[in-house]
Amino acid sequence: MTSGLIFTYRPPTLLSSRARELRLEIEEFNSEYCAVLDANRVEDWPRFFTLDCLYRITSRENAELLLPVGLVYAEGKAMLVDRAVAIARTQMFAPRYMLHLVSNTRVLEESAEGEITAEANFLLLQTLVEGATSLHMAGKFYDRFVREHDQLFLKERQVVYDTTLIANDLVYPV
Repeated sequence: MTSGLIFTYRPPTLLSSRARELRLEIEEFNSEYCAVLDANRVEDWPRFFTLDCLYRITSRENAELLLPVGLVYAEGKAMLVDRAVAIARTQMFAPRYMLHLVSNTRVLEESAEGEITAEANFLLLQTLVEGATSLHMAGKFYDRFVREHDQLFLKERQVVYDTTLIANDLVYPV
């Protein structure tokens, strides 16, 4: 992984009171992030990231082997904007509703520069307009946050999915 992430249990390195404070802030961030995606406002999605961000969706197997291969790999906000516009304006897939659920947020560390390392579990449910709801993907976010103008932004989001078989129509951000 580009940031040396370890995909096993890591104990937090900061005081529990500070971890609680940051966890609440990150949970609020993730709630807004998911609300934007669930409302199909995909063109607003890149606003959650820094200009020099890294966003990747990859399998757990690739993550554990430290392989850079992913279903989605974007370096920089411009790549996210490009992807968001393509998704929003081409609609080459069946209409659907997405529902993101994020839980068990853990804040692992905060650097002297204010960079925050956190992780959270996620489920992504999908409902085709003329179909049943299905579990689209399950896994974990491995995040690095920075603060700009007193607001959190993602410098890095590594989406590592546990689901062995995923639909071949994954086009939507997680």
